[in-house]
Amino acid sequence: MTARQFLLVAAAFWLLFGLVAGIQVWISMISHGHHIPLLLGYHVAIWLVWLAPTALVVLLARRFPVVPPRPLGVAVHLLAATTIGLLHTLYALGLLLWLRPYDQMTASASEVQIGQVLLAQIPLAWILYLLVLGAVLALEYSQRYREHAIEAADLRRSLTDARLHALELQIQPHFLFNTLNAISGLVRVSRKDEAIGMIVGLADLLRYSLDHAGRQRVALGEEVEMLTRYLEIQQTRFPDRMSFTVTMDETLRQVAVPILILQPLAENAVRHGIDRTGSASRVEVRAQRTDDRLELQVRNSGSIATPVVERIGLKNTRERLRTLYGNDARFSLTASGDHVLALLDLPFDLQP
Repeated sequence: MTARQFLLVAAAFWLLFGLVAGIQVWISMISHGHHIPLLLGYHVAIWLVWLAPTALVVLLARRFPVVPPRPLGVAVHLLAATTIGLLHTLYALGLLLWLRPYDQMTASASEVQIGQVLLAQIPLAWILYLLVLGAVLALEYSQRYREHAIEAADLRRSLTDARLHALELQIQPHFLFNTLNAISGLVRVSRKDEAIGMIVGLADLLRYSLDHAGRQRVALGEEVEMLTRYLEIQQTRFPDRMSFTVTMDETLRQVAVPILILQPLAENAVRHGIDRTGSASRVEVRAQRTDDRLELQVRNSGSIATPVVERIGLKNTRERLRTLYGNDARFSLTASGDHVLALLDLPFDLQP
């Protein structure tokens, strides 16, 4: 709440306070036939001036905090409350004698015992001062709580981004070294054209990674394009033994997915389904929507060891999904006959 908003709320409160006080007095003296506008105006004028002490309380609360209590702070607030009570009582008496809101029943100046009135009004001033001070402290603590909550949320988000970035950095050198090894293998057997094609493809993939540095999620269409580039690179390594298909409905291109989430799964499929078996194999990638979920499948020929040993790529995939989605995402790796299926089940979200 800004200072202006606080003053507007305080003004509304004291106006309402004066109206309620005036109405109560009028009801208690309704048979006396007092002039209602004058009576209500008198009480509104009495209590609306508490807007100035309210602003003073705000300043004193910041200059002399009462939590934790210190002798100087307590003394300053006690003195301020007493002074405000004295001045307000004198103001009310002056207004009473000037406006005479109770008509002929209003006391004259000679009938007013100022000392007794002051002693009677000081405790009320202390109570009102404490109420205003409590309201100011409550607002300040509420604002600090919101600020701390925002800072904590920003910190958690920063830590999450840092963790995801660290996981992403684990993928990049792993993929880079594997691809460079493949390129060196092609060079050794004098397959220079294929090696050049792989270098160009690797450059595209690295550029994609650099262009999206710091982003945790991208559009599925971008991710599929880069995955296709990666599979083309791998097909260059195994032209006689590898084939692949990528199936995606065009309506899914803008769906948000974690960046480089498919590449480790495709790499795992190539490494275990083609590189090790030595036989012709096929990698099939499919993206489809099921209700409010996005399902990504990477299927390849081959088998998996039992129990499954998950290395950097698969462990990284699980950690990134857990960090981004908590328990709202699922990853599984299963074997069915002579095929292995990696399945990602994600929330359907159009906000990368």
